[in-house]
Amino acid sequence: MKLSSLVFADPSPWPPIEVASKNERYANAILSNIGASNSEMSAISLYVYNSFITKNFFSEVAECFHRISMVEMRHLNAFGELCVQLGVDPRLWSNQNGRMNYWSPSYNRYPTRIGELVTNALNGELETIQKYQAQVQWIDDCQIQAILNRIIADEQCHVAIFRLILAELNGESLIQSAECGESEEADITEDEYEPL
Repeated sequence: MKLSSLVFADPSPWPPIEVASKNERYANAILSNIGASNSEMSAISLYVYNSFITKNFFSEVAECFHRISMVEMRHLNAFGELCVQLGVDPRLWSNQNGRMNYWSPSYNRYPTRIGELVTNALNGELETIQKYQAQVQWIDDCQIQAILNRIIADEQCHVAIFRLILAELNGESLIQSAECGESEEADITEDEYEPL
């Protein structure tokens, strides 16, 4: 996998980060994109973790997670700016049934086998795209819709990258050891590597 050939963020320009007017319902939806279980903060924290634990055996995968986490940080920033304009405090929290709940790292699953780890990330991206597409459908503010669609375009890039990684893992369960030139099974944990 050549990192230089991967697209981590859609090349299209970003729309202005602005809203038509304050709206509590829209604010709560966008706030959930910051600090709910399916949120940018969850993605960032998971991808940072994934980058740490894949670095020794899967350095290119680790670099992918690092670069994708940086794109997710831009999304978090955009949603934070929208929340301020919509009239809510952009803490790492979300409104759940009228009660503010702070984001927690316990929202994430933390698989350590490489196939399951990448599949977990892929599924998270797909769920996020569905969430944002649903928001585009009911939020009646063309500026917010444009921002959501721009973020969806980035998330689709991430889906493509995770699918590419999974395809390579399915075709190659062995890596070459740089020191001795021998093939060895690679796993993040001490357990045996399990193909997907």
